[in-house]
Amino acid sequence: MAVVLITGCSSGIGLLTALHFARKGDTVYASMRNTAKAGELEKARQAESLPIEVIQLDVTDEGSVARAVKQIMDGAGRIDVLVNNAGLAHLGPMEETDDDELKEIFETNFFGAMRVTRAVAPHMREQRSGTIVNISSMAAVVTVPFRGVYSATKRALEAASESFRYELHSFGVRVLIIEPGGFDTKMDDNGRVPRRFTDRSPYAETEKRYAAVLAQIPAANERGDARAVAELIYNAVQEEQPKVRYVIGRDAELVAGARQQLDDEQFEQGILQSLGV
Repeated sequence: MAVVLITGCSSGIGLLTALHFARKGDTVYASMRNTAKAGELEKARQAESLPIEVIQLDVTDEGSVARAVKQIMDGAGRIDVLVNNAGLAHLGPMEETDDDELKEIFETNFFGAMRVTRAVAPHMREQRSGTIVNISSMAAVVTVPFRGVYSATKRALEAASESFRYELHSFGVRVLIIEPGGFDTKMDDNGRVPRRFTDRSPYAETEKRYAAVLAQIPAANERGDARAVAELIYNAVQEEQPKVRYVIGRDAELVAGARQQLDDEQFEQGILQSLGV
């Protein structure tokens, strides 16, 4: 059985992935910034006697990352699977996102994943085995209005993931990317909106028009069962030769298909029409 470290396990995909791996018999270190939010996970662990240990890990704090990885190595002696899941959503115009707000999203979505990967990779190299799973998004592939900051973090994560995949290959370490569409999680509830993006913003009406268009597209508003993502992550890790990317979600599949069929100009025209331009 594998030793698995997962970040961002207080809710959503992280929580469900921790439960899924544990139910398969793996030893799971379910990490989160605030362990006081572990109630739902702890309840399931106790009810089912699952091999889960909740640990504190703030991906934006290098010391916290180092302590968590040391705790796992001291206790289990190895890390076989890392799932970089911790993330923050962001909704708002690029112009009105100030530097501190921009940095907060990058600190979690990109630099956070890099910190944890750099802390775990040496141990995987030494044991000459391991799998790193980076939770990206369809937003890394298709950028739409008012999601540019989030898209930028995920696109950066995917570029780094591909480089890690090449560099770690000869050491027996696999790296793969999961690209979910919209799923029923609390991510948007915990998302960020720029402080300058108010009803008085010059972008307010444009954003409302765009949201209204999206509301008329069934696939854009479907929220799938996030347990499907947890199952996909587990199954991908079990593959002998995992693919670089795994797309999941009806909306993600439709968007990916449309993006492949349209050239840049055609796709742009579709977005501009949705903005009422």
